[in-house]
Amino acid sequence: MPEGDSVFQLARRLQFMAGRTVTESSLRVPRHALADFTGTTCRRVWPYGKHLFMLFDDDVLHTHLKMEGTWSVHRAGERWRKPGHTARVVLRLADTPGNPDIEVVGHSLGLVEVFPAREWSARMGHLGPDVLGADWSRGGAQEARRRLLARPDRPVGTAILDQRNLAGVGNEYRAEICFLLGVHPATPVRAVDVDRLLALTHRLMRANRDSPIRVTTGVRRAGESSYVFGRAGRPCRRCGTPIRSGWLGGPPAPAGTPGGGRRDERGRTRTPGDATELERVIWWCPHCQPMLGSD
Repeated sequence: MPEGDSVFQLARRLQFMAGRTVTESSLRVPRHALADFTGTTCRRVWPYGKHLFMLFDDDVLHTHLKMEGTWSVHRAGERWRKPGHTARVVLRLADTPGNPDIEVVGHSLGLVEVFPAREWSARMGHLGPDVLGADWSRGGAQEARRRLLARPDRPVGTAILDQRNLAGVGNEYRAEICFLLGVHPATPVRAVDVDRLLALTHRLMRANRDSPIRVTTGVRRAGESSYVFGRAGRPCRRCGTPIRSGWLGGPPAPAGTPGGGRRDERGRTRTPGDATELERVIWWCPHCQPMLGSD
């Protein structure tokens, strides 16, 4: 699942692009089908939260992997490892003299857009501080704290997933952070130690930014790297209680629903959050993660 650490690693892998001239380009999305980077030089490749940016002279290529996106790198002329119909961005860059060009292909990207570099702040200024950004320790964490506490009654599980508060946390980190904090994801922000939350988030993501395997338990063995994420019905690694899964977010439950929640066809609890937010799956240990501040 691509989260901030995954995009950080991707950007680092694509650093070879900086300084190379684009010899051919194709953006296979209707909105930007006529955009052409041919003849430009890639000036910079960088991540911000879950977003990836490439600067070609004075224009920015902004992409987001969403759930299925990937980037592949090939020598020009080599067969792609993924089907051609999934390509959304194709960039051919000049290699050293005498060598074939390099192709960088973005497959199944969830977002592709191009805009002038001068519009960066206007377009991306809504994002919260990047958890893995250089500015996190120079005011970024304090700004994230301010944004989280601006809505103290919001469920912490939806608040930290909101990229406008802090950029980079996805559903896997959300589940693991809430477990390590010892709170149910629907616990309101006001009942959570926000400073501890942010310190934990930064420590976990920084520890994984160089690792191909995301680990929160300290154990890298397959099936043992997470506490609650994806482990519904399995015993809690701390207390043995079966891990539960449900949904958080979306519109409030219908009036008169017992317990204030709803259940899906598999019996998983649906906990209302913010009506403007999509429902997302949550995992938690009923014993280790009590609901705090609900009264």
